[in-house]
Amino acid sequence: MSAPNKSYDPVEVEALKPEEIERMRDEALAAFAAADSLDALHEAKVAHTGPASPLALANREIGALPPHAKAEAGKRVGQARGAVNKGLAARQAELEAERDARVLVEEAVDVTLPYDRVPAGARHPLTTLSERIEDIFVAMGYEVAEGPEAEAEWFNFDALNIGPDHPARGEADTFFVAGPEGGTESGVVLRTHTSPVQIRSALGRELPVYVICPGRVYRTDELDATHTPVFHQVELLAIDEGLTMADLKGTLDHMVQSLFGEGMKTRLRPNFFPFTEPSAEMDMLCYVCKGASVGNPDRPCRTCSSEGWIELGGCGMVNPRVLTACGVDPEKYSGFAFGFGIERMLMFRHNVEDMRDMVEGDVRFTRPFGMEI
Repeated sequence: MSAPNKSYDPVEVEALKPEEIERMRDEALAAFAAADSLDALHEAKVAHTGPASPLALANREIGALPPHAKAEAGKRVGQARGAVNKGLAARQAELEAERDARVLVEEAVDVTLPYDRVPAGARHPLTTLSERIEDIFVAMGYEVAEGPEAEAEWFNFDALNIGPDHPARGEADTFFVAGPEGGTESGVVLRTHTSPVQIRSALGRELPVYVICPGRVYRTDELDATHTPVFHQVELLAIDEGLTMADLKGTLDHMVQSLFGEGMKTRLRPNFFPFTEPSAEMDMLCYVCKGASVGNPDRPCRTCSSEGWIELGGCGMVNPRVLTACGVDPEKYSGFAFGFGIERMLMFRHNVEDMRDMVEGDVRFTRPFGMEI
């Protein structure tokens, strides 16, 4: 066996010459610097640090050197490869930073814009409030009754003890449906209240009768902040044996507590309505001050004008004449009824100041109420 060739000079190996190692290093660094994208840098990485790269091939030549020459050659190649890897990492960090900055600009999302081209809808608050009121009374055993909006005068007036000379039957208050020759002799009106539904319910149902009647009604009012010619009412009718004003009062208390919270109560003030006797105006305790503003100048209340009460609607015991018109024996049966405007209730519950907002169809009004079902 021959002895190792100790006189072998590594400088004579072309790939391991110092100037050649420096050239390989400089070419790799120049290729990295010239890469203008991460894909281009990856190609340069494979070419200059991969298993077939010049420095990798030069590293293989070290194995053939004599022991005393390997250390110097290995050090020279290792330093070059270390400089190449360091340059590669630095250039990769630069390109990744440029990419991230570009993505932030190109893929920026304006979170204040609508997230969908089809905006979320909203139910009209009059609809949801009407259904909430219905649910309160359905839970008490009442039925929801409906009737036509173009109503016969007999149902709208006569059956309710509103005589031919009553002011409400004039054209200043009522929309009359034109007859065959254009006059008002058709005997049909746009209902001025939902009370005709009570008459139809009493005529068409077996006794006892417990119904709630929500719906659209019409009056010849001008459209302003507190009036509209088309609005919504909800009325209640109960006919049974032995009903009294105490039953009416308890029903009203339950309604306002369900709508405005525990502790709310009502009061009745004497009034006159043709279809009830005795009749009363129903007030509810102010839901803002709870009566604390009365006689207290230090705590004024704009909602109730410091009176402590808010007028809600009319009520009373059903007039015996109305019972008779419906074929009900007033000697055996009694009944109570009340009614109020849903728009007015909506203004109370949600501090709506202008009734025109409810009818103009602006989604900015309805959207805050959401999609309550």
